[in-house]
Amino acid sequence: MKKKLFTLLVAFTMIFALAACGGRGEREDAAPAEKTTVNVFAAASLGAVMGELEANYEAANPDVDIVVNADSSGALLTQIQEGAPCDVFFSAAQKQMDTLEEGGQVVEGTRTNVVNNQLVVVTQPDSATEVTGLADIAKARSIALADGSVPVGKYTRQAMIKLGLLAEAEDPAAITTAEVSEQLGGVEISEQGNVSKVLAAVEEASCEVGTTYLSDTVGHEDGVKILEVVPYDVTGNIIYPVAQITNPDADDAESAAAADFIAFITNEDAKALYQKYGFDTDVE
Repeated sequence: MKKKLFTLLVAFTMIFALAACGGRGEREDAAPAEKTTVNVFAAASLGAVMGELEANYEAANPDVDIVVNADSSGALLTQIQEGAPCDVFFSAAQKQMDTLEEGGQVVEGTRTNVVNNQLVVVTQPDSATEVTGLADIAKARSIALADGSVPVGKYTRQAMIKLGLLAEAEDPAAITTAEVSEQLGGVEISEQGNVSKVLAAVEEASCEVGTTYLSDTVGHEDGVKILEVVPYDVTGNIIYPVAQITNPDADDAESAAAADFIAFITNEDAKALYQKYGFDTDVE
C-alpha cells in the first residue's frame, strides 16, 4: 500500500513538473518579438499610395512596423520642429524639406525627389457651376481652399498670380485667405487644413468648387468632377521630396529600417504604384 502511494506521489510530481515546464515554454514561445518602429510623416495627398507602400513593405519585412502620420506638409513640419519623433519625411513641396535641411535635421545624402503632381479644380458631378477652371473660379458661390501653409494652397495662390487673379507677392504662401477672397471680388472661401479636407468639402457640397491635387481625385470619381487639370506652366512643378530625418531617440535598427524604407519607396518597382494613384514619376 505504501509502495503504491509512493508511486502515485512520484507520478503526480512529474506531471506537475512537466506542466510547469510546458507552461513556461508556451509563454516564452507566445511572447512576440519586438518590432522596429519607423515613424513616417507623409503629406495627406499621399494617403492612398502610402497605405499600399506600407502594406507591401511590412509584408516583406514583418519585423518592421511602419507608422504613418498624414497631414499637410506645413503641419508636419511644425510637429517635427517641435520635437515629434520622425524618421522619414515625405513632403508635398520642397519648401518644408528645405527648412528642415537648413536646420540640420535632414540626414545627409538621403533627400530625393520622388513624384510630381498637378493642381485640379473640382466640383460635384451634378454641379451646375459656371466655373470652367482656375481662370474663372471667381464665378463660384463658394470655394474650398487650403491655407497658404499647405502646399496645395500655396500652389493655388501661385497659379492665381500667374493668371492675374491675384497681385504679385514675394511669397504666395503668405497671401491670406481673406486677401484671396477680396481680390476675387468677395467670393466666399472656406479655408481648409489639408487637401483631404478640401476634397471632402466639395464632395459634401459644402463648397461649390475647390482646388486639390489630381492624385487626390483617384477613387473619388463618383464624388467629384474635374473641371480643369491646371498645367505645369501655370503652377510650376509640384515636386514631392522624401528624406530621412535625424531622430535622436532612434536606435541603430530604427535608423537602418528608415533608410531601407526610403530605398523601397523610391525604387523602380514603386513607380507603377505612384502612377496608379495619378502621380507623375518623370522627375529629376
